[in-house]
Amino acid sequence: MQGSLRRILTGALFFAITFALAVTGYIMAGWSTLDSIYMVVITTFGVGYGEVHPIDTPDKKIFTILVIVAGTSSAVYMVGGFVQMITEGEINRALGARRMTRTIETLEQHVIICGFGRMGQILARKMIDANLPFVVIDNNPERIARAESLNYLVRMGNATDETILYAAGIDRAKVLATVLPDDAINVFITLTARELNPKLMILSRGELPSTEKKLKLAGADQVVLPAAISALRMSHMITHPATLDFLNQDDGRRSLNELLAQVDVQVDELAIVPSSPMIGATIGDIEFRGKGTFIIVALRKADGTTLTHPGQSLILAEGDAVIVMGHRGDIPQFVRKYVVKRPGRYGSARIFRLPNQ
Repeated sequence: MQGSLRRILTGALFFAITFALAVTGYIMAGWSTLDSIYMVVITTFGVGYGEVHPIDTPDKKIFTILVIVAGTSSAVYMVGGFVQMITEGEINRALGARRMTRTIETLEQHVIICGFGRMGQILARKMIDANLPFVVIDNNPERIARAESLNYLVRMGNATDETILYAAGIDRAKVLATVLPDDAINVFITLTARELNPKLMILSRGELPSTEKKLKLAGADQVVLPAAISALRMSHMITHPATLDFLNQDDGRRSLNELLAQVDVQVDELAIVPSSPMIGATIGDIEFRGKGTFIIVALRKADGTTLTHPGQSLILAEGDAVIVMGHRGDIPQFVRKYVVKRPGRYGSARIFRLPNQ
């Protein structure tokens, strides 16, 4: 492409020099500026309207011949550069598509992402971070162009089409994630993909809770409901602010509760409020009373600082919040046994209460 552009610029420069010298030559022969320009134009482009003034001397004839040769050559050279640029672009696109096809044909145990919208783009970036090979399928030219600009492997077309799925290597893939905003299309893609590869792990996006069952029946291994996950996270921001402060310390922990919920584990917080008998107690006291049903992963002090893996001898103070991780059934039991609710200025407050020793 750079060679063709250089050729265009060289031809344009040579043509401009030829044009200027030719006009100057005719002016020196006694012609007016307008007649000189007109003569050079009709001579260079071979219009053939006839000479403005008679070319009746050998000098004028030789000069005109040189103008024709130089002007025509520079114009042809410049036009050739344009043709070369167009041809090279088409050839490069064809070669690039062929290279991409060959690369996809060599993939095994890769990920197929159906849809390159917001979720698809985030998922692709995560695959890059995890160094996992993947192929993007989308039928939108603009989104495909964006994926290509990022050097992603792509297949343009409808992901419900078996031909497109085979072109993306579905028979050799490990995971297919369909993240389109249309539930009906996601169901159809899931059904088609499951038929083409029974061993494939399929992750499907669902907009409506009622779609989850349909996606599971179609063959999805896991169904993600973005609205439900967003609502769950917002509820945690409201009900568990200390926990979220801890989890948000690093991007890798932001979806920890959602991931742990899949294995029936949860992260919760136990607040040390005024008049609590736990004021002055230690981390070891809480773990002892928990009888191993949970572990303390962090402590947020009253001043806002967070301590990870706090020591057993660390003393609790008013305003602290203990962040614990354990089985979803064990933590509520511990709370009911050792934490009571008393009316306070802002409603109910969690108060730790130790049984009589």
